[in-house]
Amino acid sequence: MRFHLIDRIEACEPGKSLKAAKYLALGEEYLADHFPRFPIMPGVLMLQAAVEAASWLWRATTDFQHPVIVLREVKNVKYGTFMQPGRRMDVSIELVKQEGDTATFKGRGADDAGQATLSAQFTLRGYGLADRSPAGAITDENLRSHWRTRWALLRGELRPKS
Repeated sequence: MRFHLIDRIEACEPGKSLKAAKYLALGEEYLADHFPRFPIMPGVLMLQAAVEAASWLWRATTDFQHPVIVLREVKNVKYGTFMQPGRRMDVSIELVKQEGDTATFKGRGADDAGQATLSAQFTLRGYGLADRSPAGAITDENLRSHWRTRWALLRGELRPKS
């Protein structure tokens, strides 16, 4: 299963910060198991939403240089209030440090009432498939095109195809 948790990018200042939103709907399939009588967004998915938002900030900062971005390290994760269906999680990301193909971020989440849901620091690593094999160059370009289109959708610059 692949998650695309960020629903909207509200603001982005490349090289500095990004603000995004995740709207939690009761129909999200993982809520059936977590927990059926008291559905809440799993903490690991709150963290994933922050990592996903940081990936968008890094793509914007590097002009989509890295077609593949992976999580390398997570530190100081703290969880706050539960995220329940019908709520919005506001995600704020700050770029702390960038060195070569890695970048460190601070992420925070809060529900639409302003209560903290998550704080964490994490490091992402970016690379291209062509770095590993010349045959990966075409896939890199396809990924960059995909990410640019998705970026435009999340920013409200494009309308989804029906």
